[in-house]
Amino acid sequence: MRSLVSPETDTFIIVFLTGLAVMGLSRILDHIWAKSLRHPGLYLFMSAPGVIVHECAHIIGCLVTGAKIKKVILLSKDGGMVSYGTPAIPVLGNVIISSAPLFVLPLVLAGVTWIFGTYAGCTFPSLAFNPDTTASMYSLVPTIGQILYHNLVADFNGWFVLYLYLVTSLVLSFSPSTQDLKNAIIGIILLTSVCVGIILVNIPEMTSVFLIILGLVGTGLMIGLMFELIALFVSLPLIFLYWSTS
Repeated sequence: MRSLVSPETDTFIIVFLTGLAVMGLSRILDHIWAKSLRHPGLYLFMSAPGVIVHECAHIIGCLVTGAKIKKVILLSKDGGMVSYGTPAIPVLGNVIISSAPLFVLPLVLAGVTWIFGTYAGCTFPSLAFNPDTTASMYSLVPTIGQILYHNLVADFNGWFVLYLYLVTSLVLSFSPSTQDLKNAIIGIILLTSVCVGIILVNIPEMTSVFLIILGLVGTGLMIGLMFELIALFVSLPLIFLYWSTS
């Protein structure tokens, strides 16, 4: 059995902390937008794309885990909702369903970026994230600066404004709801224990697969974090409004 001080441990910690940052920042942004946009209709308009994709992610999670879908509300004044039965996959089924938006939303964000970059003339620098090192985290801020400068200053593109709206809406829905966390808490603890066990046992074949999965999850989360930072920039006027009226 190996020590917990290893490259695999570093990667796991970076991915874990990135996940916490993504969920925490999403919840903060959502709270600011909900409180600052006092008219319910404005907040509903702002959050609509993200809420719909969030609930569709839960639906995908249900289909993957064999859980029977009982009721679906994609959008309402109170948000969205997916009611489902017991998953066919024990324990981890609830984790997959509850955390599905954390995996689906980065893919949607990447797809939206590709569409706007390919068909709407928006400029995006090449994005290369390596969850093995903290250097990837430091590259996020200059990358965001380049994206905003190219599309809003150097060569203004009106489609980029629509892109910012969609990105902001999507990242507002990243964070799992309180009920989602309650449903998944036991599975999350079990999954974390399994990850630590894989690191300690260090069977080469198992560790290799573990790092591949961790890399995919980490890349998705870092993409999500980058878009959240863009949304944070877009939200600056609302943040000032929020603090001035609190």
